[in-house]
Amino acid sequence: MLFNRRRLLLTLLDTLGQKVSGTDFQKLLFLYTMEHEETPSYEFVPYHFGAFSFTSYADKRKMIEAGLLVNDDKNWKLTEAGQAEARHKPVDQKAVTEFCTQHSALHGDELIAEVYRRYPYYATRSEIVDRVLTDPAVREQVDAARPAHLDPSLLTIGYEGKTLERYLNQLLKASVTLLCDVRRNPLSRKYGFSKGSLSKACEGVGIRYEHLPELGIASSERGKLETQADYEALFERYEQACLPQQAAALQKIRNWIEHEGHRVALTCYEEKPSMCHRQRVSNAIERLDSSSLAQHL
Repeated sequence: MLFNRRRLLLTLLDTLGQKVSGTDFQKLLFLYTMEHEETPSYEFVPYHFGAFSFTSYADKRKMIEAGLLVNDDKNWKLTEAGQAEARHKPVDQKAVTEFCTQHSALHGDELIAEVYRRYPYYATRSEIVDRVLTDPAVREQVDAARPAHLDPSLLTIGYEGKTLERYLNQLLKASVTLLCDVRRNPLSRKYGFSKGSLSKACEGVGIRYEHLPELGIASSERGKLETQADYEALFERYEQACLPQQAAALQKIRNWIEHEGHRVALTCYEEKPSMCHRQRVSNAIERLDSSSLAQHL
């Protein structure tokens, strides 16, 4: 059974009626989800060539494994089975058809430029913005959409309930330059948040990734946590028994902020800082430097 978002990919490809380059398809998928869906099927980040969805490429790999798409790194193309599946139960065929008709003449740089004009934030990390945008007024809009360069600081963020793209956009809009993963074992069943994929995604949007497993809490200690009181007791033990032994790791984070000028975000799973040990880590770093004040994204 296909997720609705994957069915959208099939419907859009089938309606376009031909193989589509990866860059063109990302831009068309972006425009469709932004302008024709109340709740976008995919979220995007500003990337090398503009709006990009990591999740759509993960879905592409799944559908290649299922025999619905051709295994082609440069293009998106349906197999016969994929075409049959798309036509069996299309997603809002009327809206997709109208969209494809409206945008059928746009390709390559022209399509990219149109996306940049409508959504300048997604051009802020583009490597080709000078080539595709010749209008100074539009370039000014892109410059205005860039997140401000803010002072070095310490922040925290959890990925609970977030897509990879939403999480990365939070980091970018907060001007984070270094993400410090404080999980003991940085593995996740949630797409994009295991160490390998998260570090690669951060690198792609210009954020340095560091992992300090010594600041994590063993999963065996989290197994029976049910109430806020349980969490508080665990974090109190962690703060009193574990953190004093991690002076080198805490000083390393402080050096990233004070000497390298980074805006550092500590990350773990839980959305609420009060339910996560990263708050105790940030408190310990603040005690090293009483002038700093951690923020929680």
